[in-house]
Amino acid sequence: MKKNSRRDFIKKSAALSVAGAVASILPNSLMSATNLFDSAEKFTLPPLPYSYDALEPHIDKITMEIHYTKHHNAYVSNLNKVFQEKLSSDTFSLEDICKNISKYPVAVRNNGGGHYNHSLFWTLMKPNGGSRPTGTLADAIKNTFNSFDEFKTNFSDVAMKRFGSGWAWLVVNKDKKLEIGSTPNQDNPLMDISEFKGTPVLALDVWEHAYYLKNQNRRADYIASWWNVVNWEESSKLYTASIK
Repeated sequence: MKKNSRRDFIKKSAALSVAGAVASILPNSLMSATNLFDSAEKFTLPPLPYSYDALEPHIDKITMEIHYTKHHNAYVSNLNKVFQEKLSSDTFSLEDICKNISKYPVAVRNNGGGHYNHSLFWTLMKPNGGSRPTGTLADAIKNTFNSFDEFKTNFSDVAMKRFGSGWAWLVVNKDKKLEIGSTPNQDNPLMDISEFKGTPVLALDVWEHAYYLKNQNRRADYIASWWNVVNWEESSKLYTASIK
């Protein structure tokens, strides 16, 4: 499968020709510029870049299938219910929606965040992944965290300490520096309501549905396994695009 940048993936694979919102949910600031019309275009579940069993033994087939077809698909379905089929003539990417999430109902925050987060998450894993990043991302990690091993420890620690459900992130912050942090539920660092902000270059889902069938409550085991499937090539592309 051809690899795309995060922006291409979100815009193309996730059908981000969503064009705005139903009149009943649009903020007043957007309503004045909105010309509603009937359209069949919706958010769609992006193709998984690999088979359900491709990440075994690190991520098991059943978990991957349920995670993708049930959980991610539910976010897409629920997001479509919120937006319905009446879309504005203006085009809003899912990234733009996240960046202005405070203007939308909580259902958009939860389901739009879930859709964005998972669409990105799938691309940041691959069969026979892991190892270490190279090039400019590797240099940035070393300069920021002293070594890759120290970065890995810090990232894993943040993922472990996220209370309840949420995500761990490596982002490029406003100063074009790498930073590790986490967000609750389906929030992400793009959201204007997030305390932790930046452009994601690595993401880890630490909701229990991501690992409970295989690892039960052992989140640490799941995190350790996940390092073996990280797609550093894709992460490096995101980093390069983020520092331009």
